[in-house]
Amino acid sequence: MSTFLQGPVGALTRIDGRTYDYFGGCGYLGLQSQPQVLQAAADAVLRYGLSTANSRGGLGESPLYTEMEETACAFFACEKVLTFASGYLGAAVLIQGEGQANDHFFIDADAHFSLWDAAAASNHAITPFAHCRPEALQVALQHELTAGERAVVLSDGLFPISGEVAPLPDYLEVLRNLPARLIVDDAHGAGVLGEHGRGTLEFWSITDERVSVSATFNKALGGFGGLVYGRRQALEHLERNSRVLAGSSPLPLPAAAAITQALRLLQVSPQLLQQLQANVRQARAGLEELGWQFPVAETPILCLPARGGLNLFRLREELFHRGIAVEFVNSYPSAPAGGAIRLAVFATHTPAQIERLLAAIRDVLRGQ
Repeated sequence: MSTFLQGPVGALTRIDGRTYDYFGGCGYLGLQSQPQVLQAAADAVLRYGLSTANSRGGLGESPLYTEMEETACAFFACEKVLTFASGYLGAAVLIQGEGQANDHFFIDADAHFSLWDAAAASNHAITPFAHCRPEALQVALQHELTAGERAVVLSDGLFPISGEVAPLPDYLEVLRNLPARLIVDDAHGAGVLGEHGRGTLEFWSITDERVSVSATFNKALGGFGGLVYGRRQALEHLERNSRVLAGSSPLPLPAAAAITQALRLLQVSPQLLQQLQANVRQARAGLEELGWQFPVAETPILCLPARGGLNLFRLREELFHRGIAVEFVNSYPSAPAGGAIRLAVFATHTPAQIERLLAAIRDVLRGQ
């Protein structure tokens, strides 16, 4: 039976007529339901309509796009951004725009579908390597990269189910003496990792020009659509060479207005990121007391894998019955064998909500 969301998604979410403590999805900062963000979208749709019904290369430009891009540049501390209708297309934009005839793709075995699809569409060789293991990447390069080829490594920044942060500095060290590029899908890292929330590259203090990154506004950043960001010269090259950018419609205008407002709020409200980090620490500490272990990096994705005597699907159903909505995942990139309960911690969760979650899990475990 389907369940239906019946209002804005947030720390408290109405599902099928009942309000739940909500620990699902990807709205880590709560911006997608923030009143000022919603008002910006509402004002935009009334003034400008839903879309320009044209490409931006024709008569489809709008001041909302310019404002959005300038605000995104300020947030990511970069020279230029390019936006498109779905974050799923980010890797395709980068591969098309930066690709060379001699590329050989080396991809994390648990990388997101979008990275696999973008690599496959390029019609180049693809070699997977074991998840988050730089030594496996090194072995794959030694055995599979042939003379004259350029290695292009593909990885998520923050993995969507396991909550692991990819060891990007180690990958760059492996690639140090090779003709190579590293492409990172930072859909889940943008907004939550790094001192300012700029994502996985800021988390690792990476400024290497061999690294390209795509992200999305759909998750922590409270909007809709995808983006790539970086140096002006590199992105102008992408703009000229990516079919995705040339042949697709731009973001809906209300989404552009919402993104601008969400990014402005995040820039002037560092306490959002600080509160998210505090909530993550509270949830992690409680779950560690219950026997789970997590990656060293503190991320808002907490993965509870299967363990002896625990029926994860029953745990999910018991929590739902108690008014706590979580997700059971068993067939998504980076999900462990046997599946997992995926908990998403938000900046807008209260300490009491997190304690209710921990107490409910503790009770269910006692009854197993």
